[in-house]
Amino acid sequence: MNRLAVFDCDGTLVDSQANILRAMEACFERHRLDPPCHHATRRIVGLSLVEAMQALLPEADAALHTSLADDYKTAFQRLRAESALLEEPLYAGVVEALTELEARGWLLGVATGKSDRGLNLCLTHHGIADRFVTLQTADRHPSKPHPAMLEAAMAEAGAAPGTTLMIGDTRFDMAMGVAAGVRAIGVDWGYHDPEELYAAGAVAVIDRFDTLFALLEETPA
Repeated sequence: MNRLAVFDCDGTLVDSQANILRAMEACFERHRLDPPCHHATRRIVGLSLVEAMQALLPEADAALHTSLADDYKTAFQRLRAESALLEEPLYAGVVEALTELEARGWLLGVATGKSDRGLNLCLTHHGIADRFVTLQTADRHPSKPHPAMLEAAMAEAGAAPGTTLMIGDTRFDMAMGVAAGVRAIGVDWGYHDPEELYAAGAVAVIDRFDTLFALLEETPA
């Protein structure tokens, strides 16, 4: 079986916090609603958009959740066009980590709450789109922590749960890894604290990408 390292995107590969917060404020203001505080928005990063809106406004009806999700997409696309992705920089060490993983024989994938379009624009802008053999998004799967994204990634890459890692910054990523039977590794530079990542099933939490490689020996070839 192939070895596969699957990464979350927002909060793990790229720092998209500024655009996420602004897009959330814009879509709420469009509906004449008070925007959620920044802390509340950071808490739902990683969920698919409708599920995120449900978490932010649990008393609202399904139609409003869907409308907010659609307006968030529009606002985010406008911000991306205006800023030319300058506010979605790669975190330090990403390119070096991807290169080292490939050199060690690992296949790479992404599992994200982004849309297909948004993920492609992000990865292409940073010149790393061709590094990944499998890209799984919210457009084609249930929201994290459902294991569908990881199950599809493993099927496409010819990997098994025992030869797969899920690397992410939220408890949703860790819980998805557990649900899929793969080892989940957290990063401490994203949206959720290390304590939450461990509670959700992380086997380790790293503070920089180059500490990931010491954990690879525990994954069979």
